[in-house]
Amino acid sequence: MSSSLETSLDPPPGAGYFARVGVAELATELRAGRVSSRDLVETALGEAARWQPVLNAFVTIDETGARAAAEKADRELAAGVDRGPLHGLPIAVKDIIDVHGLPTTAGARHFAGHIASRDADCIRPLREAGAVILGKTTTHEFACGPTGDRSASGPTRNPYATGHMAGGSSSGSAAAVAAGIVGLALGTDTGGSVRIPAACCGVVGLKPTHGAVATTGVFPLAPSLDTVGPLARTAADCRLLWTVMTAGHRQPVAAPRIGWVPPDSIHPTAPEITSLARDLTKDLIIGEVTVPAVKELRAAYRTIQGSEAYAVHAERLATAPELYGDEVRDRLRTGGQARGWEYVRALELRDRVRGAVTDLLRQQDFLALPTIPLSPPTLDSRDETIGGEAVDVRAALLALTSPWSVLGLPAVTVPAGLVDGLPVGLQLVGPPGTEHRLLTVAEYLQNTSS
Repeated sequence: MSSSLETSLDPPPGAGYFARVGVAELATELRAGRVSSRDLVETALGEAARWQPVLNAFVTIDETGARAAAEKADRELAAGVDRGPLHGLPIAVKDIIDVHGLPTTAGARHFAGHIASRDADCIRPLREAGAVILGKTTTHEFACGPTGDRSASGPTRNPYATGHMAGGSSSGSAAAVAAGIVGLALGTDTGGSVRIPAACCGVVGLKPTHGAVATTGVFPLAPSLDTVGPLARTAADCRLLWTVMTAGHRQPVAAPRIGWVPPDSIHPTAPEITSLARDLTKDLIIGEVTVPAVKELRAAYRTIQGSEAYAVHAERLATAPELYGDEVRDRLRTGGQARGWEYVRALELRDRVRGAVTDLLRQQDFLALPTIPLSPPTLDSRDETIGGEAVDVRAALLALTSPWSVLGLPAVTVPAGLVDGLPVGLQLVGPPGTEHRLLTVAEYLQNTSS
């Protein structure tokens, strides 16, 4: 079957206000008095109400709290108190991240009715920056899945084609940004849970260096892999949110050298996806590179993530297994079957390969490859074909993102175009601590492709 390829990526049909205006522009409008935070919040609430029956991007929409925070932001700005570029702007937060006074359900029946008693550590900088939390976004159950279609509150749908997956596990955050309900969102990424839905929904998503952002107050999936990352429509907006999260600053990048990782060396990849992703970086690629033991890293991810996730859930699996969805329960139990020596060897592999990849990243600044090897599958699909080869959907979605998670490296996905009307993502991977540089390159690529 032939495919239709488009290098440009407009917002999905019917996308709301925040898909058409950038964060910096909104900040300028606020300070000029041409718009108020209350205006923006009312717009976001209206977009959320319009899109929610279609996408199921939110679990909780905090109308009262968002309006109160917007009024406070307007009063402060009027009094000359300026907390920075996010002051007064609405933002959405994945529903495994605690926000004081709001439910944290983690997409699970176990946590029905649970109300967070405090903010997660990653929320505090957003509060201090004056951001307005609109609500909590849908997540795959316990963030344990890359498809985004298994949750106690139902599946999240892709704004570009609602019969298709939004990706997981930060499905609602990606869908909310893509649909223009909000301009910014927080997600979490353990093996690809920011990057996969960002790629599926045609937005920018950053997985930071492991440990760069505190995860206290974030329900864990696999603690040695878990990270908190921003999602936004553009790399420039993503960097603004990342700067607030980390009190960082922009890092210049002069003529970056990018090594292309042939994705088929890791997992079968649709040729049209490879073509779009590589074309976006063609002017910066200095050659193809081979990542040592990359397939072994995929296996190590399954062992590490599975073992640690089982440890998190062992008591719940013993006392209330019936509250899990079948797929997540089975996946957690499979993770618990890993033997101790297998977990230790996976950690040893991680340490050994990290040094080799660090050496590789001294020869080029960044690595590039597609974010996922296939177009967003239809909801509930678990088997697809790529180039005539049958693949497991969940394994495929994680294939190109999980190796970098095992190594703790930062990675960003940026939209590369459309195949048959569905988004394609390009993934850039860098050395530890290079988040701002990655986002600078991603912004350059977005600007040159538009």
